[in-house]
Amino acid sequence: MSNVSCNNPGGSNQGSNTGSKEGNLKWWQLSLIGIGCTIGTGYFLGSSIGVEITGPSIVFSFLLAALGTYIVFNVLAKMTAEDPQEGSFCYYAGKAFGKWAEFSCGWNYWCSNILIMGSQLTALAILSQFWFPKVPLWIFAAGYAILSILVVISGTKGFDKIENLLAIVKFSAIVMFIILAVAALFGWINGEKANPPGLPNSGNELFTGGFKGFWASLIYAFYAYGGIEVIGIMAMQLKKKEDAPKSGSVMLFVLAFVYIASLGLATTMVSVNVFHEKESPFVTALADYNLAFFPHVFNGAIIIAGFSTMTASLYGVTNLLVTLAKDGDAPSFFAKKLKKFKSLPLPSLGLAILGLLASIITALLLPGKIYEYITTAAGILLLYNWFFIIISAFRNLQLKIWNKIFAYLGMVLIIAAISGTLLEKAIRPGFFVSILFVVIIALVCLKMKKGWKKPENKIRYY
Repeated sequence: MSNVSCNNPGGSNQGSNTGSKEGNLKWWQLSLIGIGCTIGTGYFLGSSIGVEITGPSIVFSFLLAALGTYIVFNVLAKMTAEDPQEGSFCYYAGKAFGKWAEFSCGWNYWCSNILIMGSQLTALAILSQFWFPKVPLWIFAAGYAILSILVVISGTKGFDKIENLLAIVKFSAIVMFIILAVAALFGWINGEKANPPGLPNSGNELFTGGFKGFWASLIYAFYAYGGIEVIGIMAMQLKKKEDAPKSGSVMLFVLAFVYIASLGLATTMVSVNVFHEKESPFVTALADYNLAFFPHVFNGAIIIAGFSTMTASLYGVTNLLVTLAKDGDAPSFFAKKLKKFKSLPLPSLGLAILGLLASIITALLLPGKIYEYITTAAGILLLYNWFFIIISAFRNLQLKIWNKIFAYLGMVLIIAAISGTLLEKAIRPGFFVSILFVVIIALVCLKMKKGWKKPENKIRYY
């Protein structure tokens, strides 16, 4: 899952382009940024749950999610090319349906990223238990949360450059696994198991959880591609806005290839019964081979990259709330900044910290299932916004018949991913958590609706 800082709402990088529609990015640069922004702990750990639910057929889940993600990005890129706005999907929702839609998308995005932070925080704690299994989950979560807050408060310069470097680390970790897995399967690396399961020979082996399990696994596949809406925002920085669809296509092709290749290899190396949510599937897959360094190097790389993602997310949601407050979509109190703290918006940061605190408390009370619940809820909230992107395109664009068919297909895939969470008892609570957030946003929206004037075509920053 991406870090929200990639869109840098209110941040320094995007701020330099505010008020200007000129960009300096080439299409391939945006593709590389998108790849780095999208790969996250949701893939490195969340995919384990998907494999656990559906077995080797997880590769088909990721293939369908790639198609759905492409459809969402394609219509978003078309809206960006036709009417470039920093507000991206929130702006287009408001343009299509009015202020209530823009308000809802903005707050839904904030809530989803708060949950994403909680998911990342929990993932980091779970990965750290690889070395210290007896340390409670909430202690690791609290430690990472404190470090993240300190980094944001310190306003460390050059953090964006570090983010780009760690994005390479994440991608390199997947490539390293693919190379080692191929070497292991060809017998170039000795392992304790002489006969890996190999390719499934029947439908039951391919779909170990049946159709129900396959359906339920879609949410984790979609979650791994989360971040495409961020690239829609960054498309504003392209030299040629019309290159946005090409940039997204290349990005998604590369992501889909490495995702499917790595998961396909992992599920052919060991029985799907050994995968579990407490360990990355790639560490599990190579556990029986004489690679003492791999689990430690891989785990360490993902923790470092995951921490950077969570910290950037904390920075991003803090600035997003400031923007919402300045635009009248949140209490003005949250827009206040204190010069003593390097102009840090402490009220906004404080609310984001409460979100992190809620994750720590939940990890203390529900250490066994917290990751599944938070990840599922975060993924569903993200898909609500993706659904809005598609239906906004129907009003904002003159879609040709084939584009309409693909848009409807995208809607069906999104609905399938959301509804699939109701089929699996272990992840079902996440669905109701997402509904709770939507109900709260809807109630606030209804209360504020009377005071809203006609929507104006002005630039947004979330």
